Amino acid sequence: MAESENSNSVRQPLNVDAEPLKLSELLDRGWKIFEEVDSTNEPLGSNSIQVKVKRGVQMLEEASRMVAQLDLFSRNEELEEIATADLKYLLLPALLGALTMKQTTRDKRLEIVQTARAYFMDFLRRCDEYKVSPFKLPDSTGEKARPDGGSEDGNAKANSFPGPTNLVAMAAQRQAKIERYRQKKELEAKLSDVRRAVESGQADDEVTRDFYLLNVRRWVAVCLEDIESIDQEVEILKKMDMFKENAPKQPTHPPRPPMKPFILTKDAVQAKVFGAGYPSLPTMTVDDWYEQHKKRGVLPDQGVPRKPTAEDHGDPSETDEEEKEKKVENDDDESLLKARNWDDWKDTHRRGYGNRQNMG
Repeated sequence: MAESENSNSVRQPLNVDAEPLKLSELLDRGWKIFEEVDSTNEPLGSNSIQVKVKRGVQMLEEASRMVAQLDLFSRNEELEEIATADLKYLLLPALLGALTMKQTTRDKRLEIVQTARAYFMDFLRRCDEYKVSPFKLPDSTGEKARPDGGSEDGNAKANSFPGPTNLVAMAAQRQAKIERYRQKKELEAKLSDVRRAVESGQADDEVTRDFYLLNVRRWVAVCLEDIESIDQEVEILKKMDMFKENAPKQPTHPPRPPMKPFILTKDAVQAKVFGAGYPSLPTMTVDDWYEQHKKRGVLPDQGVPRKPTAEDHGDPSETDEEEKEKKVENDDDESLLKARNWDDWKDTHRRGYGNRQNMG
């Protein structure tokens, strides 16, 4: 049986540029990384946590290769024959599976949980060989066993009503879960007392051995629970993959032709059919507009604009009114007399006098 002192002489670096780590250092650092990730309040999918998980997995994988090279464990020996310093290396597959489950790559989730299950099964097989604690080893294939000895398939799932034998098996399984949970809580309570003595460095060989054995037995209960959860998740993931493969594909629509830009009409024929392409049409040319404003004297180079005359507008009534105003302004005798007579007549006759056409 190889002792831990001999195992420390085997060194393999995780990084070529880094100093090689001893086997005990690899396990202790990987174990510490798992405890930090398991108790952190940060999101599991954050980049910092995933970097820790990857580094911890690499350390534990390196430690597992070193344990295999040293051949620390053998099927021909008993649990009492394992040295106290080597007991903790039994935990390597369990820690590897637990850290692997912390990975959050969605497209590789099925591969992740299957890898973690393989690590858990390796740990449980070794614990079963050493008779660490009494437990029933799960099926290595991950298929749920039926009470009649077979495995569930598509035809067996058709029977949705459990029979008497199934009810007995379900009750036994539930009782086993309760017992396993109770044992795990008892082990955790004992571990909290022994851990303080080991971490203080005052524990003797017997206390240290008890500490590692309690950890191994606790991880047996944890791995059994995790394998049940993994089997359920694997079944769901496989159904999702089958659904994606068998899902009807959406028909591909031909690409729509590009829309042609709106082109303004270019000739008279198009203008008669489609219109001119803008809301209003011109009523005069630029030259006409210039001549009209030139007559009014409102162009910028003509100084103060003069008042438009009736000639500009072509209205004869406005021309007569302007002539009357000019005569009054020039004190024309005839115009003044007519204006006075009209004012006197309006004073003695009401409005509308002599208008016989509007009589009621």
